[in-house]
Amino acid sequence: MSIEDRIERGKCLKELSTFGIGGKARFFLSVHTLEEMQEAARYIKQNALPFWVLGKGSNVLFDDRGFDGLVILNKIDFFHFDEGRVEVGAGYSFSLLGAKTAKKGWSGLEFASGIPGTVGGAIYMNAGANGFETQDSLASVTYVDGAGNVIKKFRDALTFSYRFSSFQKMDVMIVAGEFKLRKRGEAREEQLEIIEYRTRTQPYGEKSAGCVFRNPEDIAAGALIEQCGLKGKKVGGAEVSTKHGNFIVNRGSATAKEVMELIALVKGEIKKQTGRDLEMEVRPVPYQRERDGTDVSC
Repeated sequence: MSIEDRIERGKCLKELSTFGIGGKARFFLSVHTLEEMQEAARYIKQNALPFWVLGKGSNVLFDDRGFDGLVILNKIDFFHFDEGRVEVGAGYSFSLLGAKTAKKGWSGLEFASGIPGTVGGAIYMNAGANGFETQDSLASVTYVDGAGNVIKKFRDALTFSYRFSSFQKMDVMIVAGEFKLRKRGEAREEQLEIIEYRTRTQPYGEKSAGCVFRNPEDIAAGALIEQCGLKGKKVGGAEVSTKHGNFIVNRGSATAKEVMELIALVKGEIKKQTGRDLEMEVRPVPYQRERDGTDVSC
């Protein structure tokens, strides 16, 4: 089947977002293999299409009008393990990777448990928690460039910092990550403690995109938001979680516009009360352009 035949039109993005928010994608494609990702890259280049690669749909806020380009759902989810080295597809669950490796007694990814994203998303954002980041155990990354070439880069050739990777400045598609782990008997116990803590303190089971703001250097953003009395603050169907201040939840009918208004409200109040500027961790996905007469609602 050709790529043209596999591309869907008008896919509702709220169905693919953990926020449950977003209009329709002009084009949508599920990719399951490296070869399919190469084909997608060439198609994007040939048709000069804007694109967005999606994993589990966390950490993103789609526009109410959708996305006027190609949304690629990365479903490349292989798992290869060999005594301390594990290579996984970018579409593999990051949380499952943390649980699976810890269960085998290997340490380095316990913190991944409960992070609602894929391996590709974790690498892209340099996801982290509990004092650890994705970069700490990362050995290499394989990606497809805009011409469809497959490139593998080792950790030392890549740049990482707090919630940043060099991939954020590259128009490429991550297809796999390799991690180097160490044997540790307490890995499983620590991983279970992490997932229990997150389940108890964060709004799991509710529609959110994960942490909204980056943590300032000396205090957690959630604690700062709570100190300023902003938990429970609402704009339309969007609400600052009463369980954790750094989460915004969709109470059933929230729009991207309402979420962004609530984010602006929180940032403004934090600035007013503390003089601090909070930076967003959630990534708004712009619509790209207007097209008259198109029904973009879901």
